[in-house]
Amino acid sequence: MYTDSYTPPYTCYNTSVKPESRTPNVRISPHAHELLRQLAEEEQASMQAVLDRAIERYRRESFLRAANSDFQALKGDPRAWKQEVQERQLWEQTLADGLDKK
Repeated sequence: MYTDSYTPPYTCYNTSVKPESRTPNVRISPHAHELLRQLAEEEQASMQAVLDRAIERYRRESFLRAANSDFQALKGDPRAWKQEVQERQLWEQTLADGLDKK
């Protein structure tokens, strides 16, 4: 007979197992779906491929916007910007190390 202190020998039954082949679903507006369908048709690609490329481009653009913002803030601090320029000059000197370019 089972008691409250019983633990099953196979704990995998108590965990959430997601099959790797499962495709996540994301809701988008009907307008966005139609635009995605049109882009996929124009590019002769799947909607998933178009969406993957769009998301990757958005990720890269977000990264660059954040980097630009950080550099603007750095330029706003004259002392910090001077240190940045000095460090760049040090790195540029490494190109003159006497090694041949191949």
